[in-house]
Amino acid sequence: MSKYDWGKFGLHIPEIMIPREGTDYSRWAVVACDQYTSEPEYWQEAEKIVGDAPSTLRLMLPEIYLEKEGEAERIRDIRKAMDDYIEHGILKKLPAGCMLVKRTAAGRTRLGLVIATDLESYDFNKGSTSLTRATEGTVVERIPPRLRIREGAPLEMPHIMILIDDPDKTVIEPLVNAPKKRIYDTDLMLEGGHITGDFIKEADLEGMRQALSELYDKAVEKYGDGNVIFQAMGDGNHSLATAKTNWENLKKTLSPEEQKTHPARYALCEIENIHDDGIVFEPIHRVIFAKKGQSGMDLVNETVELLASQNGGAHLAEEGAEAREGCFAIPYLTAEQKGTIIVEHPANKLEVGALQNALDVIVKERGDADIDYIHGTKAVETLSDKPGNAGFMLPAMDKSMLFPAVAADGALPRKTFSMGEANEKRYYIESRYIGK
Repeated sequence: MSKYDWGKFGLHIPEIMIPREGTDYSRWAVVACDQYTSEPEYWQEAEKIVGDAPSTLRLMLPEIYLEKEGEAERIRDIRKAMDDYIEHGILKKLPAGCMLVKRTAAGRTRLGLVIATDLESYDFNKGSTSLTRATEGTVVERIPPRLRIREGAPLEMPHIMILIDDPDKTVIEPLVNAPKKRIYDTDLMLEGGHITGDFIKEADLEGMRQALSELYDKAVEKYGDGNVIFQAMGDGNHSLATAKTNWENLKKTLSPEEQKTHPARYALCEIENIHDDGIVFEPIHRVIFAKKGQSGMDLVNETVELLASQNGGAHLAEEGAEAREGCFAIPYLTAEQKGTIIVEHPANKLEVGALQNALDVIVKERGDADIDYIHGTKAVETLSDKPGNAGFMLPAMDKSMLFPAVAADGALPRKTFSMGEANEKRYYIESRYIGK
């Protein structure tokens, strides 16, 4: 037996709900609500595919409709669909256990485990040293509109992906050999790839619990007992922050005994090993757009001045220039020229941190420019070629840096990394009853 219970790791074994036998999973499974927020045609196509079939599309609100006309009616429809799916047996509850999922998308395959995370072990506030840690700054203004959806909802569905730091692959990977039952095996709509789900009963997770206890001891040794980071947010931080806020509000109405076991204390999620070969951290580049008639190079020069004052110095260099050890090299692109910004003795562990600190002054404090966060080099090149724009290229973050960087510096700047493109994000399949 493990010397720790699941709560020591900030985890809980849930009673997962899945659709009844005979359900068409290719129409049941729908991508996370926070994807394709500028592409209404995606969600229109999803509606056509789903038609009148049972689907998680009826249990969630795509964020393209968030804070738009008709939102209240959509939320009422979601509540009704949840009640109907429960009442008419469209959803059925499994015994306590987890779902081992294998997802293939964009030519990569990764393993994950659907489990529940303990919201008492998570704190998204700046400076938190909670066991489950936000990896980027939480924008608290984003929580209230999402809270309107969760408050009073009897069900939750996860698009939350949480990472563990298991270089020896001792926790999730051995579960492929555990006793299990295949629950689903389906293609996912609109280029979402393929996914399988195998249910593992709690009694067959003891080897995983033992592996977690050994991993926890290593984390204590590495970070110190008061600063252990055991779960790091990979995706869906604002969704988890909403669940946390809902729980803190609900907790005030419960007795201490009720707080220990209330289902809303936990949030369903998928945990993945950051060292899984199928997980790739892709960079998110920056483009800023002048508001006041400046050229792209005016914005670059302003950025260099700020970088110089915020770090140990900064200067422009030719395109392709490399930084010496202990310095950063950040390529820039404008319609006038291309080159490299060299940042000397940076005050941050990552290039993105140094650059974002400077851009925040230009965009937020001075109001000289707007900013966009861009995937892919071609899009940056196209946007940067327009007068008054400046693009900055960032390197992909080394995955192994995530846990140490968050432990040392706290949450990273917003949009530090992406775990794949939109079609690689989590699709809703499992759900869990959280009460009313």
